[in-house]
Amino acid sequence: MASLKDFYVSDVAPALMKKFNYKSVMQIPKLDKVVINVGAGEAKDNAKVIDAIMTDLAAITGQKPVVCRAKKSVANFKLREGMPIGVKVTLRGERMYEFVNKLFNVAFPRVRDFRGISANSFDGKGNYSTGIKEQLIFPEIEYDKIDKVRGMDINFITTAQTDEEARELLSLMGAPFIK
Repeated sequence: MASLKDFYVSDVAPALMKKFNYKSVMQIPKLDKVVINVGAGEAKDNAKVIDAIMTDLAAITGQKPVVCRAKKSVANFKLREGMPIGVKVTLRGERMYEFVNKLFNVAFPRVRDFRGISANSFDGKGNYSTGIKEQLIFPEIEYDKIDKVRGMDINFITTAQTDEEARELLSLMGAPFIK
C-alpha cells in the first residue's frame, strides 16, 4: 500500500500548485502536524481516568500520549496546580498521515447520521480544528473495554497562509467537508 505522503506528493501538491498559481514548490501548503487532545475534568477525583484515556489514545494513534497538568489552581473547580486534567498526542510524519487517512476514511463514516465536518472551523491562519463526541468510532476501541464514552479535539496544523488554501489541502487529502 502506498503511503498517504506519496499520495500527497503525486496528487495533492500538483493540484494545489495549479489552483493557486505558486511560483515555487516550497509555497505549496502541507500538513505540518496533527494534535489530538482529550480533556478529563473528572481526573481530579479518580486517578485511573487518565490511565484509561492514555490507553485509548495510544491504541488510536500508535504513539504514547502525554499527560497535561493544570497550570493554575482554581478553587471553584477544586483544582490545584499540577493536577492531571487531560491527555494529548502530537503526530508528525508517517503516523500523522496514517491517522488522517484512518480518520477521514474509516472513523468519520462510522459516525451515525454523518453529513460531513464543518468548513467554518478554520482559525484564520490555515489551521483547522474539529471535535469528536465519542472514541468508539475508531476501530481499535472495543466497546466492552471502555469505562466511559469520551470525546476529543483534533487540530490540523498546516503551513497554509490562508483558510482557503488549508480547506483545499484538506479536501484533496479526503476531508469530508459539508457541501
